[in-house]
Amino acid sequence: MPDRLTARAAIAAVATEFEEFVDSGVADHDTDGDGPLSWAGYADSRARAATRTGEEESVVHGLASVGGRSCVLVSFEFGFLGGSLGERTGDLLEAAYEAARTRGLPLVSLIATGGSRMQEGMVALTQLQRVARASARLRAAGPAQLAVLRDPTTGGGWATLGAGADVILALPGAQVGFAGSRVRPADADPHAYTAEGQLAAGQIDAVVTPDELPETVARWLQALHAPGSPAPGPAPVPDALSATGLPVTGWDAVRQARSPSRPRAEAYLDAYFDHRLPLGGDRCGGTDPGLRCGFGRRDGRTIAYVAQCGTATRPAGYRTAARVIRLADRLGVPVLTLIDTPGAANDAEAERAGAGAAIADTFAAIAEAGVPVTTLVIGEGGSGGALALAAPGNTYVTQDSYFSVIAPESAAAILKRTPDEVRATADQLRLRPQDLVELGIARAVVRPDPPGD
Repeated sequence: MPDRLTARAAIAAVATEFEEFVDSGVADHDTDGDGPLSWAGYADSRARAATRTGEEESVVHGLASVGGRSCVLVSFEFGFLGGSLGERTGDLLEAAYEAARTRGLPLVSLIATGGSRMQEGMVALTQLQRVARASARLRAAGPAQLAVLRDPTTGGGWATLGAGADVILALPGAQVGFAGSRVRPADADPHAYTAEGQLAAGQIDAVVTPDELPETVARWLQALHAPGSPAPGPAPVPDALSATGLPVTGWDAVRQARSPSRPRAEAYLDAYFDHRLPLGGDRCGGTDPGLRCGFGRRDGRTIAYVAQCGTATRPAGYRTAARVIRLADRLGVPVLTLIDTPGAANDAEAERAGAGAAIADTFAAIAEAGVPVTTLVIGEGGSGGALALAAPGNTYVTQDSYFSVIAPESAAAILKRTPDEVRATADQLRLRPQDLVELGIARAVVRPDPPGD
């Protein structure tokens, strides 16, 4: 079990400055009685918790600076009745969200909670609705929400502040799950309720060590918050990383795009960004190792990215891409997409996982985006599985890429042609980079940056 820091120790571990909100309009509830249910001994339990922790409630909130970046910060005190959520906790959380909304600042939550407070019954449980409403108001106003999952993060705290955040980080070994340790099935896989298990299931974005946490949170705040910034210009088009020359035939284009020596997405992202902050997982139980998503910094600008890595893109990948594009749109951050896929995954598992709906949602995310989207095809552009990530009117191609309504082999099969007619079919499809420019699908063929530039 990881060490459990107090609420204030957790704050001190990430923030260089912190000013607690001591009078934030929180309602004056009866703190001497046994609560709304007249639960015998509840007042004594609260008094003992206050004496033991030095806190009046299970959360502390205030204005913080993390790496020179301002935010509203909430930190849970697990020593106060297990960090549980009661009515007054709801007051404090609602006040924190409202402070972030009115100040136009991101909200960072350092969560350690066992869930809703039994001694307040349904009054405690309905605080989750208050938190959800406050979170929705903040989201509609624009500022980002970042959660850090400490040990444990369970129950309603996970299902609101935690899982509802835009970016979810967790400490190694933290217990994370809707079901707490005492209410799970006896035969439940314990790994599923850990930070590492939730990362593998696509429910969180990263597991971060305590030493790395302050810098990671600061970088995320820098990437997600740009006060007073003008409307974003489009992301610059990356330079091509290979000089293969334009293909002569359609089949030459296919061969060049499929070459194992061709630069892949990781190389492009490394060359393009000063540093990157990955986002992973579709929040529905899935991940796609063949897709890279996140936010990066380039020449002082934040740019979101979605990059295919040469494999068939799975439904979880499309859902993750749509999530990142919509977050970037809300925050006013331009988007770069890199296309390189033979197509969408078409196995039975992909169909059961909702391939069609996931692709449709990605098309919709691109279509709805108010921020500029820039696309570079760096390899294979296979059918709708590739087009779902392409920016209409702002797509570029490299010399070692192709884009086609369908792969030549599949086209030949559909047309009932023999295998020896595949190469001629590739020519007919007009899938070469220069063809795509002539057809108006791509704006230009991108070439390597000349030496010395």
